Amino acid sequence: MQDQFKVEVLGAFDEPWAMAVLPNRAGVLITERSGKLKLGWSDGFVANIPGVPAVSYGGQGGLGDIALAPDFSSTGMIYLSWVEAGSGGTFGAVVGRGKLGFGTVAPALTDLQIIWRQDPKVTGRGHFSHRIAFSPDGKTLFLASGERQKFTPAQDLSNNLGKVLRLNLDGTPAAGNPFADKGGVSAQIWSYGHRNILGLQFDASGQLWGLEHGPAGGDELNLIEPGKNYGWPLVSDGDNYDGSPIPRNATRPDLAQPAISWTPVIAPGDFIFYSGRMWPEWKGQALVAGMAYPGLVRVKIDGARGAEQARYPLGKRIREVREAPDGSLLLLEDGAGGRLLRLSKI
Repeated sequence: MQDQFKVEVLGAFDEPWAMAVLPNRAGVLITERSGKLKLGWSDGFVANIPGVPAVSYGGQGGLGDIALAPDFSSTGMIYLSWVEAGSGGTFGAVVGRGKLGFGTVAPALTDLQIIWRQDPKVTGRGHFSHRIAFSPDGKTLFLASGERQKFTPAQDLSNNLGKVLRLNLDGTPAAGNPFADKGGVSAQIWSYGHRNILGLQFDASGQLWGLEHGPAGGDELNLIEPGKNYGWPLVSDGDNYDGSPIPRNATRPDLAQPAISWTPVIAPGDFIFYSGRMWPEWKGQALVAGMAYPGLVRVKIDGARGAEQARYPLGKRIREVREAPDGSLLLLEDGAGGRLLRLSKI
């Protein structure tokens, strides 16, 4: 490990989940699952940001993703996802947007409004997904919505669970979605048959990819295309946790096939497509944060297929990976006391 990277510790956080790198080297925004948003700098200084919504914290739920709006530099707008409670012991993910202002004392989040909700809310506290990505032209918002450990909603186009959604920046369904003629929630849907996507990213050519947790085996990286069915729970390259088998992806060539799958699982966090600034030989490759495999996994993409190139052990579960402006890597360890690490070339 030390032969590959110089590793610096920039801070520690309580169950960090997501990170956004601010422009002009102004620090990083980090969400903590219990409901705090923090601003950190490379010198170790950390500020708590007020104005964050109350979240329903427990299981896999709490404060989730954070993303800078495409026009953040001029508007200060950011997007957050989190979990809220419903009636009768139900829960669901939501997405809101608000303005991040930098005052003379400390930054604050204001005018936060919810623009999207998982529909329906269901029992349990797993598989919220709630990852956010913006289209390269900055005009639409893509959102991963998990199937909430309920299996069958992923194949049901009347709800938005187990789906990738394509929305306008205000959370309304974007024009031209493949199931718009069905109306209602169906008009949000871009693709379906997903289990629990924890990474959602566009590559340099403008293609959308999703990084998805399988059951006992079968983690997947998928090229996400409109209208396609990605198979869950009909097929998987893993089996159910109770040992009962699931038909393999290859048995259903009519369904979208993964670019790469992992058995045993790596339990991926987020991922990025790397620019090549610090490691030119990695340009365009996916760098995947691993939790069951505690480190980074590097994947080369060729068309709609992926091939693992290398693994870099870090000793602890990695929840999040982002690229700094100079091409170094910023990583968040998972769990209590999860550290913010900077990896650079030796």
